[in-house]
Amino acid sequence: MTTRILTGITTTGTPHLGNYAGAIRPAIVASQHSDADSFYFLADYHALIKCDDPLRIQRSRLEIAATWLAAGLDVNRVTFYRQSDIPEIPELTWLLTCVAAKGLLNRAHAYKASVDKNVETGEDPDAGITMGLYSYPVLMAADILMFNAHKVPVGRDQIQHVEMARDIGQRFNHLFGQGKEFFVMPEALIEESVATLPGLDGRKMSKSYDNTIPLFTSAKDMKEAISRIVTDSRAPGEAKDPGTSHLFTLYQAFATKAQAEEFRGELLQGIGWGEAKQRLFQLLDTELAEKRERYHQLIARPADLEDLLQVGAQKARKVATPFLNELREAVGLRSFREQVQVSSAAKKKTAKAARFVSFREDDGSFRFRLLAADGEQLLLSRNFADGKAAGAATKQLQSGAALDVRSEGNGFTVWLADACVGDSPEFADAPARDAAIEALKLALQPQQD
Repeated sequence: MTTRILTGITTTGTPHLGNYAGAIRPAIVASQHSDADSFYFLADYHALIKCDDPLRIQRSRLEIAATWLAAGLDVNRVTFYRQSDIPEIPELTWLLTCVAAKGLLNRAHAYKASVDKNVETGEDPDAGITMGLYSYPVLMAADILMFNAHKVPVGRDQIQHVEMARDIGQRFNHLFGQGKEFFVMPEALIEESVATLPGLDGRKMSKSYDNTIPLFTSAKDMKEAISRIVTDSRAPGEAKDPGTSHLFTLYQAFATKAQAEEFRGELLQGIGWGEAKQRLFQLLDTELAEKRERYHQLIARPADLEDLLQVGAQKARKVATPFLNELREAVGLRSFREQVQVSSAAKKKTAKAARFVSFREDDGSFRFRLLAADGEQLLLSRNFADGKAAGAATKQLQSGAALDVRSEGNGFTVWLADACVGDSPEFADAPARDAAIEALKLALQPQQD
């Protein structure tokens, strides 16, 4: 069974070592599995929530696209695209917004954290909070549900958003599915083995803390950044504890098991921090040197990146466009041409359900009624001497031959071979009578398979 995996990275900064180890590298490895159908995208709509600097967003889009490709992403195996190149995403966001409960969005962690911060500082609870931040979970739900992703690799702080996507998708299915499940229910994929790297100060490596090691900076800049990693005051010759060393955590994320064990032993034997940092630099430089060169080649040819992303967008839209059309149909956003076809089909379905009901009068004669699907009487026959004659009349009426219907006042009669075989009820006026005649003709039309 093929598993669809979807991952996005927000385009608000330059990729760093933590992004690579925690998201990009494991995603690329996962995309190489034979049973994986991978969708990877640049979350540039999400970036607008966090950043109002157009130049920064544009630069970040370029850098992150180049990073994925330089790191080894095979665009022939995956669907790689920019979120903003898929117009179906914002349209689906609106469809989902219309079914998303406000109470659900009130519980979103990012929104609550912003409200709490405002309250702590004496501000209005919603000061500075945009609708973009508030409805961010719906946009993320659209990203996931548009492509019916089975697995969504996320950090623990993002699990709630995947759960909210499930809630919103289930609500849509319930309201509009009529027994059909439009959306599969995504699952958050937490890779416990994927490293959460410490930054220069020991906290989680994050642009927010300004403690990152740029991924594809020059070797000189990387070496300088590594030299600023905070360590304890133990001198050369004193044993260092690998379990509490941020330096060792970084080394272990990129080393083989044998390399990590060797470095652990050297720390316990008292290697100096300066030499340990040099070992880390050499390991990272070996891992990233070729990728770094490829990255700078890509950055220098943005038109090539644009071409690749446009191909990815076309590939993604082959999935998104027909699916959105199906969703539009489900909620009632249909073309009038289709509406006519639907109405005609509905009438035919009603006609198919119209039925003849035969009965016998007290005097021994036979008669029948033609009833519409809703039970309304369309025609009451005259009396027949026997059941065989009544049956022959109903069969002839259902044959598809032209009906001989004659208006009489506010009613009508039906004739077969110059003999009146049935009468309508009396209607309020001529338009009502004429509408009933059309309903009768439609009910007696032969059904096409």
